[in-house]
Amino acid sequence: MTTKDTLDRLCIDTIRCLSIDGVDKADSGHPGLPLGAAPMAHVLWQRHLRHNPKNPTWPDRDRFVLSAGHGSMLLYSLLHLTGYDVSMGDLQSFRQWGSKTPGHPEFRDTPGVEATTGPLGQGVGNAVGMAIAERYLAATFNRKGHTIVDHTTFVLVGDGDLMEGVASEACSMAGHMKLGKLVFLYDDNDISLDGPTSLSFSGEDVAKRFEAYGWHVQKVKEGNTDLSAIDKAIAAAKKETTRPSIICVKTTIGFGSPVAGTSDAHGSPLGKEGSIATKKTLGWKWPDKTFYVPDEAKAELGSAVTRGKDLEAEWKKRLEAYGKAHPELLTLWKSFQEGGLPAGWDKDVPTFKAGDKVATRAASGKVLNAIAKKVPFLVGGDADLSGSTKTAISGEKSFDGQTGEGRNIHFGVREHAMAAVANGMAYHGGVRPYTATFFCFVDYMRPAVRLAALSHLPVIHVWTHDSIGLGEDGPTHQPVEQLASLRAMPHLHVFRPADGTETAESWKFALQHKTGPTGLVFTRQGVPEFEHKGNAEPGVHKGAYTLLDAEGGTPQVILIGTGSEVQLAVAAREKLQKDGIPTRVVSMPCWTLFESQTDAYREKVLPAAVTARVSVEAGCTFGWSRWTGDKGKAIGLDRFGASSPGSTNFEKLGFTVDHVVKAAHAVLEKAGVSG
Repeated sequence: MTTKDTLDRLCIDTIRCLSIDGVDKADSGHPGLPLGAAPMAHVLWQRHLRHNPKNPTWPDRDRFVLSAGHGSMLLYSLLHLTGYDVSMGDLQSFRQWGSKTPGHPEFRDTPGVEATTGPLGQGVGNAVGMAIAERYLAATFNRKGHTIVDHTTFVLVGDGDLMEGVASEACSMAGHMKLGKLVFLYDDNDISLDGPTSLSFSGEDVAKRFEAYGWHVQKVKEGNTDLSAIDKAIAAAKKETTRPSIICVKTTIGFGSPVAGTSDAHGSPLGKEGSIATKKTLGWKWPDKTFYVPDEAKAELGSAVTRGKDLEAEWKKRLEAYGKAHPELLTLWKSFQEGGLPAGWDKDVPTFKAGDKVATRAASGKVLNAIAKKVPFLVGGDADLSGSTKTAISGEKSFDGQTGEGRNIHFGVREHAMAAVANGMAYHGGVRPYTATFFCFVDYMRPAVRLAALSHLPVIHVWTHDSIGLGEDGPTHQPVEQLASLRAMPHLHVFRPADGTETAESWKFALQHKTGPTGLVFTRQGVPEFEHKGNAEPGVHKGAYTLLDAEGGTPQVILIGTGSEVQLAVAAREKLQKDGIPTRVVSMPCWTLFESQTDAYREKVLPAAVTARVSVEAGCTFGWSRWTGDKGKAIGLDRFGASSPGSTNFEKLGFTVDHVVKAAHAVLEKAGVSG
């Protein structure tokens, strides 16, 4: 064994021992993956990964995604050893309150963590999104003789990742797009939590599956010790730029431990005796020490700092030369990176004339296209529904994964991957992603939408065909409970605008909101445009506002609506006013924004003294008591829809003006107000 081999082994075992020590101290975690995958991780990080530990957000760095996020101590050990701002104290605080080393990697919490992973398969989709963002930025900015975007996304995946449907969707998509700057290292250890993968994952050949996807496939037979084979495979994958690559690395889970090769190594600490035994098996000279880093390993792994500084310095020289040759593009590059909206970005957003009738999905398409002309980093697409969702950017090409040209991404019927990929684009930075599908299919997207909310990613989701108004397609395609369930998700703003003007303002908010995802929910059917008199912009951006106030005194009853049902509230108000009942109409496109307003503003819109309130929304009534109060009534849909023309559905299921008027009289009586 050469001196280099000895040093490599020392570094790998240092990573392994730190990882199992962190799990043991926490008395919680997953030691199996770090023990088995440390060799491939070491080779990648020391010989191939272009990164700067002292500037984790350097734009042209390679990305590393630990999709198998349960093995987080592997990543934390690497980050500490290579010079990131992750201290030994942080490793010793693994899985503890407020630490930089949570149980699964979380974006923004830990320097060097590129994506929030843990829910298996999500990192796979995220990585595809990162590769898409890299290609789009390369096509937008690179010029002959001046390359400022040229990096690779590396992903460590496990058996569990590749069982998940979202991974299949994303990998199929990546193969179709020929995303050549995407490399997977597959920790192929034949073990999952319940036992051997033969229990559930024996009917397919993963390598052949990826060949069928159109990927470049390699195998490393001995991933525990054959560093040369791992090194050569990664080098070959980097050279293959016409296809994404996967390297199937055969490893032993829990390598060196008493439970090596079994499911017992997956998710339980080894314990003091087990850890000492593991260290002795590995030939570790300090089995009784914990969190120990030999000087030689510290120096070798710490060399990443110097390499990283040199790599970024060389890139900065190229960027400087680029700026001299293309000053206007350098300015644009900076704006993409900062994500700031250009001056006049909303200048050409269309306005809508009171009395006209337009579906909010159609209004959204017009608004999107007006904004896209001024905001070139807005990139997205749909789940095979652009003709229905109206989300194609006119005049732009379909995205090409080889050249990076085009802003219209064809995600195909892959809703879950679409959302995970969009998250990856947001993690990458430099682009602002949006997606689109029918609202009912948000259920296929939910895990990725949740992670966007958890990670505060500014992804925009367009969800159309929002209610029983969809009509003949029937209850399978008519969303009922989705609004209520999404409103329960922290950090997600869901808008259901009433008309074209509210649609425009919802889009404006979404573009300016950078600390979380936004959902825009639109109608298929036409809705009337209201006379707003300047109140829509501030009102929509505050979540709710008085669309029409009571005439003839203080309101006796308040009608609250969202989306297409606001028109019912407006028409009902007219009848109530004729009956001498002062009635206010409140449009509430976004609950969460309204909740965040001051007490004074909420009181202004919904005065506590007015207890006679009726809400009307073509969805579940769950949660509406928050706004109607104990004496109010929620008109909604606590059943599934039906297959018939949309207008018939509304009539049969109680969404009529007369029903709203009747409910108003009932709550007035309950409140003791004569009407």
